[in-house]
Amino acid sequence: MEGHRQGPPSPAAMENGTEPRTEERPPEAQETTVAEGAARIAFPSANEVFYNPVQEFNRDLTCAVITEFARLQLGAKGIQIKVPGEKDVQKVVVDLSEREEEKTEPEDGENLAPGDQPRTAAVGEICEGGLRVLEGLAASGLRSIRFAREVPGLQSVLANDASARAVDLIRRNVQLNDVGHLVQPSQADARMLMYQHQKVAERFDVIDLDPYGSPASFLDAAVQAVSEGGLLCVTCTDMAVLAGNSGETCYSKYGAMALKSRACHEMALRIVLHSLDLRANCYQRYVVPLLSLSADFYVRVFVRVFTGQAKVKASASKQALVFQCVGCGAFYLQRLGKAAEAPGGRVKFSAACGPPVAPECEHCGQRHQLGGPLWAEPIHDLDFVGRVLEAVSANPSRFHTSERIRGVLSVVSEELPDVPLYYTLDQLSSTIRCSTPSLLQLR
Repeated sequence: MEGHRQGPPSPAAMENGTEPRTEERPPEAQETTVAEGAARIAFPSANEVFYNPVQEFNRDLTCAVITEFARLQLGAKGIQIKVPGEKDVQKVVVDLSEREEEKTEPEDGENLAPGDQPRTAAVGEICEGGLRVLEGLAASGLRSIRFAREVPGLQSVLANDASARAVDLIRRNVQLNDVGHLVQPSQADARMLMYQHQKVAERFDVIDLDPYGSPASFLDAAVQAVSEGGLLCVTCTDMAVLAGNSGETCYSKYGAMALKSRACHEMALRIVLHSLDLRANCYQRYVVPLLSLSADFYVRVFVRVFTGQAKVKASASKQALVFQCVGCGAFYLQRLGKAAEAPGGRVKFSAACGPPVAPECEHCGQRHQLGGPLWAEPIHDLDFVGRVLEAVSANPSRFHTSERIRGVLSVVSEELPDVPLYYTLDQLSSTIRCSTPSLLQLR
């Protein structure tokens, strides 16, 4: 979002997630320079590309998430990352999630030859064996440049865009920020680029997709181009579709019917996760959500992608249909599959039984609407969320939106992990026709 043109996009742009190319370049126009994080971005003042300050929270949070992901991934290789401004943060994080650290990070000296010292990866340096990052729709290159200047443990960053003007702008901004050794500009269709990196040795450890509108056309390529256990970061700005205003359009893009409800933003997140998992299942892969949130005018999900036929078989039992009463708003979930323990420690998969409702609502007698399928499992990894929250809290000067990140992640950490969707207090009070009590009183 940070570098696409102003004004309504053309049908081709909305369909492909790319801007139509024009060969002629106007005369040199005045430039505007914007500083965000550790990056400075120059772009023409004319309406060629634009900078969206609202998305600064998105970019800050992404830098924080990738940093903690790098800490986990590289720690298993004996590489310690060094974040500017951190003072023994790594030691605190280890104490908070000691059990998971024991699984993923070796202790000091483990797996190291005698006389060797643990490697350290600093910001702005090429880390051999580090993360390979792809920003598929880079526009001005701001996000990629911020990765290079703020996230340690990177081996390379590929900043791609289909527009020739955008790629020219990326090159100039890469030179302006002196990150040419890390950031490589690329002009290609994002889908074709990812399809060309399906081989295991050529996959990316982190793929970031932030299109203008829906990312649906990129998801199939993305789940194939991300490495084993790699991180996939996806933004969706077509909230009207995901929030239930056009259920048939939502189905055509994400394979699910969206319903209008008070919990429509969480339903949007779960529809996106369902769509990602469904596409990954085609290639014997599955997703594990790390963090999912709705903010401003978009939803943002961070998932890891793994391969495993046995785990893919369980995917049907992770999806559910939603029966929602049109009168009182009561809803019920119907899982698509059933996973049960069988003798010998095996797991038996079968079709679920239903429906969970009668033809009429038991509370008000109205009919039910059918929505979904959607992701019915937890949408966050609370251990990982705790790591990011602790790191941001201990180093608040690192991001301009640190206070908002701490607030959002604190709310996330307090959510019930295994209860999909929700009711609102005023909705419940209206249904039973009583005065609305305070939220504190209800809790």
